[in-house]
Amino acid sequence: MTIRVLICDDQTVVREGLSAILSTDQDIEVTGLAANGAEALELARRLPPDVILMDLKMPVMNGVHATQRLHAELPQTRVLILTTYADDAWVLDAIRAGAAGYLLKDTRRDLLIAAIKGTAAGQTFLDPSVAGKVLAQVAAPAVPVKPSAEGLTERDLDVLQLICQGYTNPEIAQQLHLAPGTVRNYVSALLQKLDVEDRTQAAVVAYQRGLVPRCGPAAQSPVAD
Repeated sequence: MTIRVLICDDQTVVREGLSAILSTDQDIEVTGLAANGAEALELARRLPPDVILMDLKMPVMNGVHATQRLHAELPQTRVLILTTYADDAWVLDAIRAGAAGYLLKDTRRDLLIAAIKGTAAGQTFLDPSVAGKVLAQVAAPAVPVKPSAEGLTERDLDVLQLICQGYTNPEIAQQLHLAPGTVRNYVSALLQKLDVEDRTQAAVVAYQRGLVPRCGPAAQSPVAD
């Protein structure tokens, strides 16, 4: 199955460079290039892509506003944020707006492609070198949360801790000696209990409410099931 990708960045060299990199993978088709969020929104409406690589600071419409509009109008299209700086506060705003995850512009080619494929499959990408730092900066509620941890079991908290460290479902299953299907059920239940839409928001809520210790993500691949 071909993954349709739209690239949105106000720098021509970045757009064309990313397009050239992605075109080397037979599973990815670059369907459009946009110089700002307004162009991305227009192109996405015409031919909804599976994934949009979205820059943040752009003229006309920035990446945060574009992500918010795309999340509302085209919920099946997933937005993967591109950022230059690891501690850019705009990253948090974009996640609150509905972004599926984020990566740095100097991400290696293999991780970039893996992130796109994982994002298209419904997974969440958090760059392991910056995720802990960015999540630790969250000071105010970013997403609707329930008032307490009531309803979370000890096993729920074990799974949540591993999600925050960047483990995939198969890796969580191995760590906790559970079947992969059981872990999927735990993750799905956790998202409902925390009243969030995806693993990124679950991690943000976990740090905000002190449900897990503040620690950096695991060293393995950042693409999570």
